[in-house]
Amino acid sequence: MSGTGDVHETPAPEAHGTAGPQGGAARSGGGHAGVGGPDAGGPDAGGPDAGGPGGAAPSGGSFGLTRFHQLPLRSRLALLIAVAVAFAVALSAAACWLITRDRLTEQLDTSLSTVEVNSDYVQAISARCAGSPLNVRFQPTPYTIQLVSASGYVCTSPNKAPIPAQRVDQAVADGRLAGAVHTTKDENGAEMRVSTVPYRGPIADAQGNRLAISVAAPMDQVTDPLNHLALVLLVVAGVGVLGAATAGLWVARAALKPVDRLTAAVEHVARTQDLTIRIPTDGEDEIARLSRSFNAMTAALAASRDLQQQLIADAGHELRTPLTSLRTNIDLLERSERSGRPIPAADKEALLVSVKAQMGELAALIGDLQVLSRPSETGAGGASALRVVALHDIVGTALERARLRGPSLTITADLDPWYVRAEPTALERAVVNLLDNAVKFSPSGGTVEVRLAGGALTVRDHGPGIPPDELPHVFERFWRSPSARSLPGSGLGLSIVARTAEQSGGGVRLRNAPGGGTQALLTLPGATTPPPDAPGSAGAAPGRAAAPGEQGAPGEQTGPGEQGAPRA
Repeated sequence: MSGTGDVHETPAPEAHGTAGPQGGAARSGGGHAGVGGPDAGGPDAGGPDAGGPGGAAPSGGSFGLTRFHQLPLRSRLALLIAVAVAFAVALSAAACWLITRDRLTEQLDTSLSTVEVNSDYVQAISARCAGSPLNVRFQPTPYTIQLVSASGYVCTSPNKAPIPAQRVDQAVADGRLAGAVHTTKDENGAEMRVSTVPYRGPIADAQGNRLAISVAAPMDQVTDPLNHLALVLLVVAGVGVLGAATAGLWVARAALKPVDRLTAAVEHVARTQDLTIRIPTDGEDEIARLSRSFNAMTAALAASRDLQQQLIADAGHELRTPLTSLRTNIDLLERSERSGRPIPAADKEALLVSVKAQMGELAALIGDLQVLSRPSETGAGGASALRVVALHDIVGTALERARLRGPSLTITADLDPWYVRAEPTALERAVVNLLDNAVKFSPSGGTVEVRLAGGALTVRDHGPGIPPDELPHVFERFWRSPSARSLPGSGLGLSIVARTAEQSGGGVRLRNAPGGGTQALLTLPGATTPPPDAPGSAGAAPGRAAAPGEQGAPGEQTGPGEQGAPRA
């Protein structure tokens, strides 16, 4: 503790009037005013002890922040925990030190206020200072007792260093204050706590002015315990911060173990492209959710890669047959031209027809592959491709093409108006595929029945039907029934139908119809009337959803013996 000011004192008495009453001729236990003098605001008040460290932020702060972000995550967590604990410990230590200082100072002030100075002692001190000492023996005391006049003259007890009178002491002497307590230094430089009260006895100074009695004690009673406490708090804080940093590092390592496993898994996938790896998950915290999301992502990627590989393998297998046939036919034509032995006109015509048919089959296969390879357009990126279309008009157009392909068939149609939100080109291709499938498997002179009602498009043929064990495979890519291998087709038509139905929010299923034949059911949500902005509007929603009891509700499950549309 250094400095002459007392932070508990109020401004000088000249600026702020009164103090409480003080009675008695001798010093008694009466109250004193907590008034400070000019010294309370002396230079030492702003010294090192008066405030915490200040100043501008150190240069290179941004560089230090960059270095902090470059540390490993566990080191940053441990450092942040240590800093937080250090801040909390520093606040607690400062509060403890300040409270202890106030209590010790308060105890010292209380002890000073209880010191009794009788009139005989005052007369002995006054006579000693006047040069005519009385035959009085002064008892040793830990306190410094002195008389203070209004003019600033002091008379100090024997064997004690005089304490210069402060303005508050003079104010107490001339009656402007009822008492004062402050901290100052004696002539030897020792810091003293001084309590001054008026003297009501008969003694006055040489000019007849009234006197005040000051009782002072060294501030060592406060500063020594505070210095010892500061050392103890510093040691305890250092140990606490070190322990907090160690505990923080341990906690960070334990908490980041799942992150380490996730990091190792990601690095393994990036290094080996092994998508079969899975991370064990336990609990419902953020790390567990992240692990489950990673597992779901790798599973989806693995499934997507398997589908791509299967598509490539199936496409290669399907392309091999028409390419082999093309190469054989072209080789025959080439050998005929090279050898000079012409092929009979009928045989040559048959070869050219076969080549043309194989080229058409290749073109159709490539077109189907392009349709299946396109990304789903139901998301945000492809919403502009969807618009409100009249399903009954699309079915009518597809019926005209179907009648051209099956001139010997009787195709009946019963179409109610139905408006759906879909991609027109894809929806038309799906309807054409359903009708082509019915035409292909219908016997000559047979009947194909088409009906559109309540958002459900039903296409029924009277062909051989589908064996029950083959129904689960009808929507698989490139799957073809063994009995239909000799017929034209790529095995992708029903896959395209299923994909289009799913993109439009509907579904498709195939089943054997009662009495023979196959029945295909395509259900799409929509309404019997278009919305006001339906013509040419992009992404316009249908006026209403399918009413209860109508066919084609989105997400409808397939019934017994039916095959639902798989997700493309």
